[in-house]
Amino acid sequence: MKPQPGSITVLVVDDEAPARKRLADLLTSDREVGRVLEAQNGLAATAMIQEERPDIVFLDIQMPGVDGFGVIDALGAENMPLTVFVTAYDKFALQAFETEALDYLLKPFTDERYARTMARVKKRLDEVRNGDASDPNAFGPELIKLAAKRTEPGAIWNWMVVRTRNATQLVMTENIDWIEAAGMYVTLHVEGREHLYRAGLGAVADRLDPFNFVRIHRSSIVNLKSVAHLERRSHGEFEVVLKNGKRLLLSRSYRTEVETRLGQSL
Repeated sequence: MKPQPGSITVLVVDDEAPARKRLADLLTSDREVGRVLEAQNGLAATAMIQEERPDIVFLDIQMPGVDGFGVIDALGAENMPLTVFVTAYDKFALQAFETEALDYLLKPFTDERYARTMARVKKRLDEVRNGDASDPNAFGPELIKLAAKRTEPGAIWNWMVVRTRNATQLVMTENIDWIEAAGMYVTLHVEGREHLYRAGLGAVADRLDPFNFVRIHRSSIVNLKSVAHLERRSHGEFEVVLKNGKRLLLSRSYRTEVETRLGQSL
């Protein structure tokens, strides 16, 4: 059942008036949207979410004072409305969001891109209102938490420090094709070269960008940017074929994690 005409309340949070107007104009032309509220900073947004209980919030990330993540910290991810990030800074943009994004708009966005996002959010809102969602905020806070982690200096590794006897090398994580467990070490496979790094696979996985890297097996992590395609095997398993021709196994036990990162089924 689609939301009824005028039944949706939306809050637009942005410190730039033209950006707020752009979204407000799009929203007010939607018959299913009844009220469009606006806040120009994080403090006002926090108060308005508590008082007005909007169904959806379009939340700018970079704002003076309390930014978008500060709003989430203040209220708690579990208390946020369905949330759509909006920002002009592509350092926050994630490839997964740009392909099948549920809650991310990168400025400047087209009307068509906005429409796709709004359709996904309405679908989720419909599930929440009909009690079909086990967690009303399932698609929002988990992505919020992962994206927020990217703003903490050093929390996500953009570089890995690889030490040898005579030198210390900095390896850009975005250039890593896949990572293989090797006892107390891991082997970094980087554009045809191998580097040994002293850490367990689980510890390394916790520090990699969760939207680019995903664990596909108890002994391997893959960079999604390096994947050419997947080939289905028996019993729910897949073979992950990298652009360099390397083939890796996606085991059944990690399939759900991969699907969660992609936001869609394999």
